[in-house]
Amino acid sequence: MKKESNNFSDIDLDRIIEMAWEDRTTFDAIYFQFNLSEAAVKALMKKELKFSSYKLWRRRVENCNTKHSAKRASGIDRFKCSRQRSISNNKISKR
Repeated sequence: MKKESNNFSDIDLDRIIEMAWEDRTTFDAIYFQFNLSEAAVKALMKKELKFSSYKLWRRRVENCNTKHSAKRASGIDRFKCSRQRSISNNKISKR
């Protein structure tokens, strides 16, 4: 496993936080794009958010079945909704 880097640009940092808030985006997707484990995302969110916002986010993540790939329904095999617009700040190009 590679060492996780905390040297993100402001755009990447904003995108990581946005992905962490999205219910359908799994921690696996964040790891795939930014090489951040679930624990690293939680630490980053704690550092970057106000404490009250962090507590709200943690409560939301704990109760969200789509945030963890192991808890997701077996029919969901993608990182985002098929109807969602493409996002220009993704590091991964369209395929």
